[in-house]
Amino acid sequence: MWATPALLAVLLSVPALGDIVTGIPDAAPPGFEEWTSPIVIPSPNVTGQGNWASAVSRARTFVAQLTLPEKINVTTGIDVLGRCVGNTGTIPRLGWKGLCLEDSPLGVRFADFVSAFPAGINAAATWDRGLIQARGQAMGAEHKGKGVNFALGPMTNLGRVAAGGRNWEGFGADPFLSGVATAASVEGYQSAGVIATVKHFIGNEQEHFRGGSEPSTVESSNIDDRTLHELYLWPFAEAVKAGVGAVMCSYNYINQTQACQNSKLINGVLKEELGFQGLVMSDWAAMINGVQPALAGVDLDMPGFVGYGIGDQNEPNPSVAQNSWWGAQLIESVNNGSVPESRVDDMVTRIFATWYMLGQDKNYPDVSFSQLTQETFLNGELVNEHINVQADHFKLIREIGAASAILLKNTKKALPLSAKKLKRIGIFGSDAGANPDGPNGCANGGADRGCSQGTLAMGWGSGTAQFPYLIDPLSAISTHIQSIDPTVLIDGITSDFNLAAVRTSASLADTCLVFVNADSGEGYITVDGNAGDRNNLTLWHGGENLILAAADNCANTIVVQHVVGPVLVESWIDHPNVTAVVHAGIPGQESGNAIVDVLFSDGSQATNPSGRLPYTIAKLRTDYPADVLYTTSVKVPQITYSEELNIDYRHFDAQGIEPRFEFGFGLSYTTFSYSGLGIAKSGGRRRAVSTIAPLPTSFSNVPGRPASSASLGPAGSSASVASTKTASASSAAASSPVVSHSASVVSASASHGSASSFSASGSASTPVSGSVSGSVSASVSASVSASASASASATANTTASAPSALSSPINPIGGPSELFDQIATISFTVHNSGGVAGNEVSQVYLGFPASANEPPKVLRGFARTMIRAGASAHVSVPLRRKDVSVWDVVKQEWVVPEGTFGVFVGSSSRDVRLTGSLEF
Repeated sequence: MWATPALLAVLLSVPALGDIVTGIPDAAPPGFEEWTSPIVIPSPNVTGQGNWASAVSRARTFVAQLTLPEKINVTTGIDVLGRCVGNTGTIPRLGWKGLCLEDSPLGVRFADFVSAFPAGINAAATWDRGLIQARGQAMGAEHKGKGVNFALGPMTNLGRVAAGGRNWEGFGADPFLSGVATAASVEGYQSAGVIATVKHFIGNEQEHFRGGSEPSTVESSNIDDRTLHELYLWPFAEAVKAGVGAVMCSYNYINQTQACQNSKLINGVLKEELGFQGLVMSDWAAMINGVQPALAGVDLDMPGFVGYGIGDQNEPNPSVAQNSWWGAQLIESVNNGSVPESRVDDMVTRIFATWYMLGQDKNYPDVSFSQLTQETFLNGELVNEHINVQADHFKLIREIGAASAILLKNTKKALPLSAKKLKRIGIFGSDAGANPDGPNGCANGGADRGCSQGTLAMGWGSGTAQFPYLIDPLSAISTHIQSIDPTVLIDGITSDFNLAAVRTSASLADTCLVFVNADSGEGYITVDGNAGDRNNLTLWHGGENLILAAADNCANTIVVQHVVGPVLVESWIDHPNVTAVVHAGIPGQESGNAIVDVLFSDGSQATNPSGRLPYTIAKLRTDYPADVLYTTSVKVPQITYSEELNIDYRHFDAQGIEPRFEFGFGLSYTTFSYSGLGIAKSGGRRRAVSTIAPLPTSFSNVPGRPASSASLGPAGSSASVASTKTASASSAAASSPVVSHSASVVSASASHGSASSFSASGSASTPVSGSVSGSVSASVSASVSASASASASATANTTASAPSALSSPINPIGGPSELFDQIATISFTVHNSGGVAGNEVSQVYLGFPASANEPPKVLRGFARTMIRAGASAHVSVPLRRKDVSVWDVVKQEWVVPEGTFGVFVGSSSRDVRLTGSLEF
């Protein structure tokens, strides 16, 4: 039922808690006074720096001819009854047809004849930049082929809590890995001509109380300045450096201020500190005010209306919309002086500059589908042309599905299997079989995969796409076995709870495959009592009992998990008859074929598993440093990120907790050895190298600290992160590693970034000096993170009750250009000492000097290298200045700590094979 006009009028007249115009930050509740976000105004105009100059110039010329209502039609959506999930208005006078915005981060949502790709978490599990970029390019091509201007992905929030509902859409729990994957995805999308939209900015780490569409309860993610920069901002910063066209602000609050009107984050951090040239759009119905987001730096209101079910949901001419925070309200705000028209001009300029930047003004396809139906006509209008955009992407989907499979256990040489050696095989679990209601169906009638039926190949929510088909494991395995030996007996039992039948079949089989799963998704859908976030970290459908029923009766029980994230395995992992475990994630439409490639050595595309965990699997849920807040009695529940820098493996290392399977872990069918560690420092500029200054006891004690945010370095050009294949490391400005032997090497892709409240400047310029020594085992103390504060003492949790700050000079795209100088190279040799070819994922971790107060070690590079049996590969991983820097909350810049860095090279975060040291 729509809200009444009177209620809508009341909503539109409600002021925001904090007022950007008067400079009063949103207040914190008692006990949380240090967690506030300062105001940074005005919103900086796009500068056209780097390779954006021509696009911005053309956009300004175009915008100069527009009337105010026409500008509003570009900045405000037409609500949700258009052909795409988001649509801007049009400019009929000039023949401009508007823009189409469409989910999702794994395919084109709601469309037919599209592919269902492996989820982001699977892409991350490959640890292969090339595959991740290829996935982005393929998805970008499909979006463009359907006429989509903005693809609403990638999703790059970190997995702060293991049960987070949308973790599977992103790239795991480490900012560097996520940064690499985010940048590669952006480059992939945009190489196809579609505009990538990195989301959700920022601190949207759980579904409960996330906000959106005028909810009664919205959480505040309380994040200190250093933690913000070094963890949660890092992937977004890498996206900006890669040239991303759009950023989506999230529903939640950050330090009491809603994300889409947090001027510190949007104006101060994104547009100034990171020099972002693109546009900022709201998440769907995320805005809670009109004037505040406009002044805070939001450029596009999506989908246009105030909220779902509030007022009219279909206004094709946004400039007259009365159901929007913008629309006609924004015209009024300009006319009464609340919002300068120059701010609206910059909104429209940023939108058109991004449009020009991606070449969408030239022969870009029209929208050819409707998110409302897959029928050809709707209300007598042709809305679906059924254009097939899948190409041969099924090949890439299958390759990523196999490459992302993580072998967690393999005893008694249980894997790989050979069909010729099988006599009788039992295949158990609903996850092995097809969904009885079809790959896109739900018995409950739910949309967006809002159920758990059959094999699990994607989660639920807006981050989904239609399966063109879904290959289930039972059919794929049966087909494979029968193609080699049709006399093998295959017992397929897809009932999870007919344990008697499972026991009987298992007792007769020489090999048993048990398929289990665990699902999650977006909070607007509840599945089996799980409101987006998982209620627990156990398997669904009684998976533990199913495994034990098989293992108690079958001496060779192999478990395959299709799961959205970590699951607890303690009740069955050490069972002597559980001989192997494959952690397959949610691999998309080719799921069954991909698992055949990993399980069997005699398939046409047999694959030696090389996937690595993008998160930690704990022994106990309580071993994780943070968890979902499920209940509250207050309107704005406070979720304080008290673990600071120590999420996931960093916490386990800092606290000496033994995980079941550590971050970066994964087995192979072969073995690898490491040797010949080399650590070489590079030439180039040397700047911002210093010790970390002691934290001030109060804001007033920060010497010479001005009230405005700092600028770091001169303006410069943007450089995208790109992978090349040569025999040696790339030169000083390179962002991606270079390696021989068909390796995908990555080192430059994460950064220590945060922003909550603060306003300081200053820099140190000290020459880098020191030497490289042979072998060191650095022990770095747990992280202490802090920010200077205007009124509160600077403790580890301080973010600052800083006063309002005027805008600062705008940095080069992605941050000061010297951050991306290559400063060192880590090289080593990997030898395949086993009997089969395989990919080894080598990982480089750094242990910072103790004075830096960093976690014991942090990921700063990796390489996936294919090596033949008996052969060796030389791998080189470059380090950027950013990779050896920490965020100084007093100076408000990145600094390289003086002292000894430990260098740890190995096969996981705990399987360290080589150690060395590096001096700065």
